[in-house]
Amino acid sequence: MNIREITKSDLPSLFALFKEFTVFEKRPEALKNSIERMEKEQDLLKGFVVENDAKELVGYVTWYPAYHTWTGKALHLDDLYLQPDYRGIGLGTKLIQKVIDLAKEQNCYKVKWQVSHWNESAKAFYRGLGAEISNIEESCDLIIE
Repeated sequence: MNIREITKSDLPSLFALFKEFTVFEKRPEALKNSIERMEKEQDLLKGFVVENDAKELVGYVTWYPAYHTWTGKALHLDDLYLQPDYRGIGLGTKLIQKVIDLAKEQNCYKVKWQVSHWNESAKAFYRGLGAEISNIEESCDLIIE
């Protein structure tokens, strides 16, 4: 297994993983992205991918820089996804650790992310990493087309 930064040549395979993730999250209709959009906006697409021994992408984590008024500089972990056969073997921890290490290098105060309310296994995983899961806020999305 190899974990590395996302490159332009990854975009078709990465988009396929994005589709898988929307199905896993029970929201396939929410996917508005496209490979073409990813190519145009590649400078904004930050993250790491996991390659298996056959050089196929089997997972990813994406993030973006953020500023939180209460705490200051942060990284927002947008998505973490691994195909089912690659879960439970430490790859999720390694992906998140890459983001944590990057946040430390960039002198961030925290890494922030969301988790679906129904995803109890993810919540347990995140708690195991030391994350606090709060039910104080809810997510708001306004799609502009």
